[in-house]
This record gives sequence, C-alpha cells and structure tokens, in this order.
Amino acid sequence: MPLEKLFDWGGEQLAMYCGEDLGDLIIITLNNAVEATLAIILLFKCELKLLQATVSGVVLLHLLLIPGTAFMVGGARVWEQTLHPTRSQLNHTLLTIGILALLVPAAFFAAIDHGMPPPGAEGTDQAINDDIRDDFLKMGRGFSVILLFVYVCSRFYLHDPPGEGNAFQPPAGAPADLVAKERELREADPEINPWACSLLLLLCVGLMGATAEWLVDSVEGVREESNISEEWFGLILLPILSWSADGAITLGFFVRMSLKQYFKLADAPPPTTIAEARAIELSIQFLLFWMPFLVLLGWWASKPVSVLFDLFEVTVLIGSCFLVNYVTADSKTNWAEGTMMISLYLMIALSAWFYPGQPEVRIMNACTGIADALVNGVGPEE
Repeated sequence: MPLEKLFDWGGEQLAMYCGEDLGDLIIITLNNAVEATLAIILLFKCELKLLQATVSGVVLLHLLLIPGTAFMVGGARVWEQTLHPTRSQLNHTLLTIGILALLVPAAFFAAIDHGMPPPGAEGTDQAINDDIRDDFLKMGRGFSVILLFVYVCSRFYLHDPPGEGNAFQPPAGAPADLVAKERELREADPEINPWACSLLLLLCVGLMGATAEWLVDSVEGVREESNISEEWFGLILLPILSWSADGAITLGFFVRMSLKQYFKLADAPPPTTIAEARAIELSIQFLLFWMPFLVLLGWWASKPVSVLFDLFEVTVLIGSCFLVNYVTADSKTNWAEGTMMISLYLMIALSAWFYPGQPEVRIMNACTGIADALVNGVGPEE
C-alpha cells in the first residue's frame, strides 16, 4: 500500500511539471506497473495460459469493476457526471481495436478445418500442431507492432495536439471543472524536484517488482491446494489481488470523504461533476501497450506467447467493450450506469468460476511443443 501511495503522489508531482493530460499518462503507466510486473513474472515462469487469463482479467477489472464503482459512488449525489470529451471519444476507438486484435485470431482458429489429421501427423486434429502455432506466433508479433504504433500515435494526438502550447491547455469545450483543475495544476507549487521524483519512482518500480514476485509465489500455493480453476484464478483473483493495495487506498479516501460530508465538516469537498474514468485508460494501455510488449518480450525470451486467447475470454471482453462504449458514448455517466457495469463484472466472475477453459487453446499455449504437451496431458483441467 505505501508503494501505491508513492506512485500516486509521484505521478501528481510530475503532472505539475508537464500538465494534466501528460501527468495522467504517467500515473496510468505507474498504476499499471504492478499488473505488468506480475505478467512478466508469469511469462518467465512459462505460465502462458495463466498469463493470458490474467491479461484478460486486468482489462475486465479496469473496464467494469473499478470505473463502475467510481461512477456509482461519484454520481450518488449529482444527477450526472461528465467525462473528458476528447479522451472519451478516442477511447471508444482504441478500446475497440484492442479487443478486435484478440477477436481476429480467435475467429481464425475457429475457422480452421478441425477434421481428422492425416496419417503420421502430430496433434489431435489438423488445427492443433506446431506449424499452426508458429503461424499464430508470427501473426501475434505483427499485431503487436501494429498495436504499439496505434498506441504511440494516440498519445501524440492527445498529449501533443497541433498548435503552440496546446499540450498544457484543456481541449476546447471542456467542462468547467476540468478547466479549473488544469488551472490549479498550473498554479500549484511542486513539493519535489522532477529528477528526484523520477528517481524515487524508479526505485518504487524495483520494489514493486520484488513484491509482485512474492505475490505470485504465495498465491501459487493457494491455487495448488484449493479447487480454484486456472481460468477463475487468472481472470478474477490475480487481478483483484494485484489491485488490492490501490483499492484499499481508494476505499479509505471514499470513507473519509463520506464521513466529512455526512457530518458537514468545514473541509468537506463539494460533489464533483467530473467522472473518474482513469481506469478505462489503464485497460486501454494494457491492451495496446503491455500486451504487445509481452508478446515481443516472449519472442525475445523464446517463450511462445500468442494472441490466441480463450474464446470465453474474448467473448466477455467484447461484451465489456460494448457496454463501456455505450455507457460513455455521450461523455456522461451516472450511478445507475455504474451499477450496470459492476453487475456485468459479477456475472462474468460467476460464470468463470464454473468455466473449465478451452482445451485446444491451452494446448496451443503450452510452453513445450504440441506433441510434448499432448503426451504430458496438457489440456482440460483435471
């Protein structure tokens, strides 16, 4: 929890030097550091199917549960809240292309002939063999380069718009609260030198890496001793555990502010009309930056990290993308829409508890060759 506080504080300090929008990008990257470190550890442990489930789970958590809770709590005392207009419009497209990058390989795999293999072929059918897996690995590496290019272009569009000095100005037609927040940032005095702050954040990232490794080692024992399926473990439990420190800080802040408002204390802040939707941008960064980075890192480390995800995971991600884009289409939210987002997350969590996983995808994501995976019984969970 102290590391999460340092991340938030350091990001806010840097935002005073580089503006609200660019500061948000720094905070988003730092907040994703825990999950990204966790994913890298799973990659080098060659837990590739668990890695994919965790990537899907992190995206779902930041798409549904976290923003849904923020919309529900933040909108409890106002009729509606407003989202950042420029980001909201661009995020719809970014989120859609990120999800479609997972849908295309899943559709490709489903369309391949799964008939009986020819004599002497290795694998359970014509679609499950090393040659097909190599094709998916090449496809994934190409997709990764394209997604990274898309993400970098989107950051330039948002954080370095055309014109002089526009990077430090709110967009035209921005809500009054957003303009006021940007003005406060420009007038505030930072508490630390930017270079010292950067050094502190790098140190925190190193400590976070060690903490994430301890987390993986500790929860592995729980998974082995319990009846929790790998799918639910990666899709629901690991992302929530990695977010728990940030969640505890957020909950503490909410309780403190609620008590101040309930007892009408002098320093109680008025209800804000700006919706807190940073978590959606965390999920977009994880889809368009960290997931491609993991695929390319796996290529460098000779780990067969693929973009062929479980069909159930792809389906729930598409549904989540549809709901989030629909909720934020008018750049406004309210507590009722937040409740719907939380409800969808709970339905996915309940379904994942009973879901055994897709055997063919588990075999295709084995760390060994396909033939060895079949011999060693990599497939449906026992």
